[in-house]
Amino acid sequence: MPNILIIDDDVSINDMISEALVTEGYTVQKAYSGTEAMMLLSQYKPDLILLDLMLPGITGEELLSDINDIPVIVVSAKADISDKVGLLLGGADDYITKPFNIQELLARITVQLRQHKNISHHNRMTYHDITLDTDIHTLSVNGENVKLTRTEYAILKLLMQRPEQVVAKLTILESISIDTPDCTEDSLKIHIHNLRKKLKTVNGKDYISAVWGIGFMLSEKN
Repeated sequence: MPNILIIDDDVSINDMISEALVTEGYTVQKAYSGTEAMMLLSQYKPDLILLDLMLPGITGEELLSDINDIPVIVVSAKADISDKVGLLLGGADDYITKPFNIQELLARITVQLRQHKNISHHNRMTYHDITLDTDIHTLSVNGENVKLTRTEYAILKLLMQRPEQVVAKLTILESISIDTPDCTEDSLKIHIHNLRKKLKTVNGKDYISAVWGIGFMLSEKN
């Protein structure tokens, strides 16, 4: 069964989540500070991380920036939409607000693990200078690796599946809903903006254009 790392300084919440996960058959590791979590992550790679933000020592935000190729669900009391958007843009795969329903958390864990497991192996998508490796979830532009958040990856993959075609905003939101169920039309614009900036930084080309009132399109002619 998958191994899950719970990072939360609240002992009662950490133990409650741990008990529920063990009951479902998961194996669990627990950390009560950012420093302890960093030490554990230097020794092993869990299948998924549940991350609180307000941790002693290294903060949850600082930890998130150092985590790669592991799905992360932020579990936090911060409920402001700007906090959620910022963390999703910063690499979190999902966000659930405290207090939460344990069944909802278990469902979100199942979705993230399934999504991570079902990545197609030995498969690459290419559009001009852009290469998206759907095996290891990486992007390269002109041979230079570009780090994407999970949401940015999902958006770019969808646009690359339909190059030089307008993809409606609703279609994008529906397609990425498994990755980021809290994504809204407003936060989608932010994801697109950051994705465009990352692509353009490498070779100066603006591959993604907005089609007013409809959606977005991948095109080298932008």
